[in-house]
Amino acid sequence: MSTTYTLDTATSRANPTPAPMKRLTVPAIRRRKGETPLVMLTAYTVRSAQLLDPHCDMLLVGDSLGQVIYGLPSTVPVTLQMMAAHGAAVVRGSYHAVVVIDLPFGSYEASPEKAFENAAWLLKETGAAAVKLEGGVAMAPTVRFLVERGIPVMGHVGLTPQAVNVLGGYGARGRTPEEAEKIIADAVAVAEAGAFSVVIEGVVEPIAIEITKRIACPTIGIGASAECDGQVLVGEDMLGLFERTARFVRRYETMGERIGEAARAYAEDVRARRFPGPEQTYAPREASRDGG
Repeated sequence: MSTTYTLDTATSRANPTPAPMKRLTVPAIRRRKGETPLVMLTAYTVRSAQLLDPHCDMLLVGDSLGQVIYGLPSTVPVTLQMMAAHGAAVVRGSYHAVVVIDLPFGSYEASPEKAFENAAWLLKETGAAAVKLEGGVAMAPTVRFLVERGIPVMGHVGLTPQAVNVLGGYGARGRTPEEAEKIIADAVAVAEAGAFSVVIEGVVEPIAIEITKRIACPTIGIGASAECDGQVLVGEDMLGLFERTARFVRRYETMGERIGEAARAYAEDVRARRFPGPEQTYAPREASRDGG
């Protein structure tokens, strides 16, 4: 693939950007049920989107940005304005993946009409293709309301982080027959309401497999099963930027350690006056021979 260079005005850096490809669509994602597993990662910035986009079918602007970017204790305090700012950045930085953006806590639960108002605003502000919302049977009417009015919806069942205060923690779900039955019913409800895909988070594997068999749209696992139709991870977790991560995370890099080492080397060079060197400083322009 050829590479062109564009100026990222947000960072004033010349960033390599692959030549444009046709962006995937929501219907194309839905048609991937039972096919090659879908790849999804979270992204929150222009640069992370640029780097992840060529390798992903979907980029999720997750409300997990509250914890990852802002250091908040949970996703509950995240606002629509925060989601809009980061969602717009990710859309600007991507060209291939379907960009899905989370509806934050409190923006959709009150009524289908309120959910539509906020979802429509968020898509207009960001250019994202779809929204994601948490909940099952209770939220199915809202999913249907949005889809019937032209807003694609990704569902999210099982461990739903926005409900952490009710759930009492982040432990795996579906360990009891009653809980398993409820999670399956939730997934079926949002799928039948028109969701184009459903995230299954923190659910014991047999339940995730059963849901994947039962519903017609793709399932996206996170702490669920390799038998799901796709997988999602928080990009920073996958890259190893945090020391502590959930059991279901596989680190593919140790970027946290590497960033620390780079900062240490930089600090040593500054203190030893090795930086900046001749390559990083500017020499005066030589005077012309005629003295001009």
